[in-house]
Amino acid sequence: MRRQRKVKILATLGPASSSREMIAKLFSAGADVFRINMSHTSHDRMREMVGMIRDVEKECGRPIGILVDLQGPKLRIGEFAEGSVQLVNGASFVLDSDPTPGDVGRVQLPHPEILSALRPGHTLLLDDGKVRLKTTECMGTRAVTEVLIGGKMSNRKGVSLPDTEIPVSAMTAKDRGDLDAALETGVDWIALSFVQRPEDVTEARKIARGRALIMSKIEKPQAIQRLEEIIEVSDALMVARGDLGVELPLEKVPGLQKRIVRGARKLGKPVIVATQMLESMISIPVPTRAEVSDVATAVYEGADAVMLSAESASGAYPIEAVATMNRIAEEVERDALHRTIINAQRNEPEQTGADAIAAAARTVSETLDLAALIAWTASGATGLRIARERAEKPLLTLSPNISTGRRLALVWGVHAVLTEDAKDVNDMVERGCRHAYKDGFARPGQRVLIVAGVPFGTPGATNMMRIAFVGTDDIEGA
Repeated sequence: MRRQRKVKILATLGPASSSREMIAKLFSAGADVFRINMSHTSHDRMREMVGMIRDVEKECGRPIGILVDLQGPKLRIGEFAEGSVQLVNGASFVLDSDPTPGDVGRVQLPHPEILSALRPGHTLLLDDGKVRLKTTECMGTRAVTEVLIGGKMSNRKGVSLPDTEIPVSAMTAKDRGDLDAALETGVDWIALSFVQRPEDVTEARKIARGRALIMSKIEKPQAIQRLEEIIEVSDALMVARGDLGVELPLEKVPGLQKRIVRGARKLGKPVIVATQMLESMISIPVPTRAEVSDVATAVYEGADAVMLSAESASGAYPIEAVATMNRIAEEVERDALHRTIINAQRNEPEQTGADAIAAAARTVSETLDLAALIAWTASGATGLRIARERAEKPLLTLSPNISTGRRLALVWGVHAVLTEDAKDVNDMVERGCRHAYKDGFARPGQRVLIVAGVPFGTPGATNMMRIAFVGTDDIEGA
């Protein structure tokens, strides 16, 4: 199955889409990677979902990526004696460590790390920003705040702290258990929630030890302040616009989205744009014009992937949502302006042999109007470097490792193929041409460009390009 677009689609699984039949339909509609949200999924259910995805993968003969999204630290207030209170603008409201049920003047904040980190002037956002408080006094176990924006507040509502760096890991005890279970199950990507600093990412990487790649979700102001460092240590980025839009003014989110996408593209790290992309399709079968434009903007910007959350997890029209996103992406990529924008944002290659060859491969393929680029890659690194170039021509990656193909399912423009490693240069050329023909990327008589590393099977040894003709022998062997 060949996609007619280069941007990838992630679909979140949930109550509306967690049967094997539905997963197969979502894949056929256009989903390339499936996301499992551990905020709502037990370990046993996660394993069942992974098993069903692998069954669909085997049936379809295409690598499918699996992303497990860790919940991260959920900060919440305590409970009220009467279940809820009405906070009034200008009133004083205390957050403390006392577990006694709260009232209109105070409530427990069962997170001593927050109480010790708060400083006068820091903002607290309750219930996704519906209520806004400003700290006026801090005493270690007690913080006095002024209600800037009041409203109804009930038990266990969430707390966001846009001004406060919390001295705790991005992974809770639950996240560590979820991470261990996901790694044992053999998933491909781990999404790390509420990253604040690069150390949060390196902690997860040490646990994963290469068994899965780490994706940093950018959703906190503290992460924006150290964005370049976080990109450097991450395997991929997600623009998590939901919480980002709570902790920062909404009008700042579009600019930050562009900054994150371009920063990730510069270093060749896959980047996903997520949250509310087709929100209307949770309940109706068509999106708004604004939502269509939102998806299109991410595609024009050159993001590796766009993601559906509740639209595919719990909405009434999961298949329609994936198919709609697929159509939008295909239409944008047919637009001549898309290629103009992609080319204008291209970065200079880094001073490495792999980057020099990747840039040269893109130039040669477009100058000679070749049918396709073909990259032999054991680890996926060669595929990533060529994808960074955002070449106009299709990109096939050939790898003997199924895990490499699954990870590359997330990456812009990559059509991953599982095959035995090449025995020699002739075998490399013959099988490269055969797969290009078999999967519909080249016809007999057309030329392709093959990129590989010699000796074969050596990760990071990209050092060779070869132009080859697709011949009739490739048809017979396909």
